[in-house]
Amino acid sequence: MGRPKGFLEHGREDASRRPVEVRLRDWREVYEPRSDATMRNQAGRCMDCGIPFCHDACPLGNLVPEWSDLVSRDDWSAADERLHATNNFPEFTGRLCPAPCEGACVLGIDDEPVTIERVELEIAERSFAEGWVVPITAARTGRSVAVVGSGPAGLACAQQLSRAGHDVTVFERAEAPGGLLRYGIPAFKLEKSVVDRRLDQLAAEGVTFRCGTSVETSPHTAAPDGVEEVRAAALLDQFDAVVLATGSTVPRDLPIEGRGLRGIAFAMDYLRTSNLVGEGRLEVPPHDAAGKVVVIVGGGDTGADCLGTVHRQGARSVTQLEILESPPSSRGEDNPWPTWPVILRTSSAHEEGGLRRFGLRTVRFVGERDKVVGLEVLPATEGSEAATAPRAIAAELVILAMGFVGPEPAVLDALDVERTGRGTIAVDAAWSTSRPRVFACGDAVRGQSLIVWAIAEGRSCAVAVDRALMGSTELPASVVPYQAALA
Repeated sequence: MGRPKGFLEHGREDASRRPVEVRLRDWREVYEPRSDATMRNQAGRCMDCGIPFCHDACPLGNLVPEWSDLVSRDDWSAADERLHATNNFPEFTGRLCPAPCEGACVLGIDDEPVTIERVELEIAERSFAEGWVVPITAARTGRSVAVVGSGPAGLACAQQLSRAGHDVTVFERAEAPGGLLRYGIPAFKLEKSVVDRRLDQLAAEGVTFRCGTSVETSPHTAAPDGVEEVRAAALLDQFDAVVLATGSTVPRDLPIEGRGLRGIAFAMDYLRTSNLVGEGRLEVPPHDAAGKVVVIVGGGDTGADCLGTVHRQGARSVTQLEILESPPSSRGEDNPWPTWPVILRTSSAHEEGGLRRFGLRTVRFVGERDKVVGLEVLPATEGSEAATAPRAIAAELVILAMGFVGPEPAVLDALDVERTGRGTIAVDAAWSTSRPRVFACGDAVRGQSLIVWAIAEGRSCAVAVDRALMGSTELPASVVPYQAALA
């Protein structure tokens, strides 16, 4: 270890954000770059624990102590090699992962944990800047695989299978590949050039992308204008294996009085059209917050993404509602290390403005001439005396950001794959579905989860597919087997 007392010499320094009044004028990422000296000091805080809980907490099994030590000694090239050994897309996780590794950092027992996520991001960015990210190709096996869905699980699986020598085609119904990375995450958290440069690597490695392609159920259904249609069952005639990585994209609805009013949108519809505008594919979003009183129902990460988007569109005011009570500001005694600390977190979007209200459930949408003008809420805690008197909140635009309930059924129905009681795709320990030669991974199997889980499961699924096609595999074994508890 390069700096055994680094955690005594330096405190935790989180990355600074651009001033609110500046960043609200654009859609660029909010964080300021950090100096090499700062990153060496921050990485040097890692204690190189005998039992690295950060490693165990990471679904990818990232070698955190190893690349932290290398950064502290200014050996960025070796750090890049160790980072990419377990993670196909560290520039994504370094921006978007909630960092369960930091929650399990041993230093966090009585001090602030290492800034693991930021060190990871800086390594990834250095990798691209120095030209260390290059295509990795292999001799072709003559086997072909179709991957349905181009989110992080699908991309990770596709890249690993291509590196095993298989011909991989990724089918994506959207205009461009990336899934939620492109159309569900705002540019101020993930600029799309970051996605594109990694996609360029995959294409150079031999991965083929077929975008604007809908894998549908019935010959009687019609695809939208400009969208090619491929019958799901036909994929098994064209490919040796099919991997379903369609994600968990069916939004949780709020079926209460007034739900049919105009001016109520699902979060992903709102974020998608905003990103389409940013890409120049759409002139005006159908749900524009400019000059409006906005209410976001849902206090999670997706709600925060909507909040930052609302600010940049120029909303008159915005309120974010959360059904749960406000969590504590610090880790409670009933939430001990190394379990994930359930604490109140302030994202960059919350820092930019808006009102957060906790412990409220929406019971009715109010409208005038078929247009939403407000909603009524009650305390979420049952038995409250105030529960008989709903409170009204004005709203000209309501965004529903309450999570997702499972994968869309079209492809699942077409291939007749079994599902769990939660509606997700049922797979065995080898990521195989009930349909021969059809595999599945990511949120379509796990349900709504973290990007780091999606990448880990995509890698693990690739190992299983390669072994099924070839009888053995030389792909690196995943540290995350399928979790039987998910069945």
